[in-house]
Amino acid sequence: MNVRELEVLSGAIIAYRLFDVAYSINLPMAESLWRERARSSSTRARLSTADPKAVAFGVAPVEVTLEQISLQLGAVTATVGVTVRLYDFGVVTIALRLPASGLTWQAFGELMDRIDRRLGTGADTQIWGSLLAQIRTTFADALVRPASSTIEEDYMIGAVEAFSETLSAEDLQRRVDLVPLLSGERRPLSAAARQELLRQSFSYYTDDLVVLTWDRAFIYEPRRDSDVADVLEVANAQLLEMRYYDELLDAELPRMYDLIERTQRTLSLFASQRFARLARRLTALVAEVTELTEKVDNALQVTEDVYLARIYASALDLFRVPTVGAAVDRKLAIIRDTYTALYQEASAARAALMEAVIVVLIAVEIVLALLRH
Repeated sequence: MNVRELEVLSGAIIAYRLFDVAYSINLPMAESLWRERARSSSTRARLSTADPKAVAFGVAPVEVTLEQISLQLGAVTATVGVTVRLYDFGVVTIALRLPASGLTWQAFGELMDRIDRRLGTGADTQIWGSLLAQIRTTFADALVRPASSTIEEDYMIGAVEAFSETLSAEDLQRRVDLVPLLSGERRPLSAAARQELLRQSFSYYTDDLVVLTWDRAFIYEPRRDSDVADVLEVANAQLLEMRYYDELLDAELPRMYDLIERTQRTLSLFASQRFARLARRLTALVAEVTELTEKVDNALQVTEDVYLARIYASALDLFRVPTVGAAVDRKLAIIRDTYTALYQEASAARAALMEAVIVVLIAVEIVLALLRH
C-alpha cells in the first residue's frame, strides 16, 4: 500500500536578519517614538507559554510590526509579515514570516531554499537594507551612540503547526527526511553528515520536535508555541554582539600597542600625564565593554524550564557564543593588565620627577649657600 505524502496544513518560513545599530537603545524612548510616528502601540516581547519565573528576557525587547512587504520568489509574488525587535544592548532583529500551507513536505523544503537564496547570506540585501534604514530613521532619537557596523547575523526557521496527519515526533522522523530542509542540499549526504545535522534534536511532549543547526532550524509545535523561536533569536543576538566586541577589541589592541610605544618613546616632564591619560582611556574601554557584555549575557534568564534551558544552552554552544565570549574576556584581560602596568609606569615616572625636583632644589640650596659665603 502506498503511503500518502505528508502535507503541511499550517506552517511558516521565518527569515531573521540581525544588526548591531548602536551602543545601546533607550527602550522607553523607542516605545514613545513608535506611538508618536506610527500612531500604533508597541509591545514588550515575552515568551508565550513559559512561566516568567522559569524563563524570561533580562530586559524585554520592544516589538513592533511593520507593514507587510511583497517578496518575489521566482514567478510567484508572496506577501510577507515583518516583525522588528529592539534590544537594549543595541541589537535590532528583523523577522520576515511567510505563511506556508497546503504544501507537500518536499515543496515546503524547496520553498525554504528559495527564500534562503532570496534573503540569506550573500543574497540581495536591498530588502534588509531598506527595512533597516526605516528602523534607523524611526528610532533615531532612541539610539545611544549609533553605529554603522557591518556585522550581521542571519537565521532561518521552518515551523510547522499541523500536518495532514496527526504524528508523534518519532513518526515524523520516520515519515520525512529532515536533512534536505536543514542543510539546503538536494544531493544525498553521507551518514556522518546526516548524523551531525540531526544531532541537536529535542522533544518535550510526544508530538513536538525541534532540530537545530548552525544556520537553520526545524520546529514542529502543534500548540503554536513560539518560545523556541524566541530563544533562538536571543542566542543569535548574543552571538552578533559578542562578535562585534571581539572585532572591536581586535582593532583596539594594535592601536593600544602603538600608543604605548609612542608614549614610551616620548621623554619629557609630562610623560607621567601621558601614561595616566592612556590608562584612563583603556579603563573606560574596559568598563564599557564589560557593561555591555554583562547585558548580553543576561539577555535571557532561564531558571526552571529544563526543556527551554537545554535548547538555549545547545544553541549558544552551536553558535559558538561561549567561544567568542571567552576571546572577548581574554582581550579584556590583556587591556586590564596593560592599564595596570601603565598606572605603575605613570607612578614611577611621577616618583622619578619628584626625585629630580628634590635633587635640583638641594643643588640650588647648596649654590645659594656658597654664594652667600
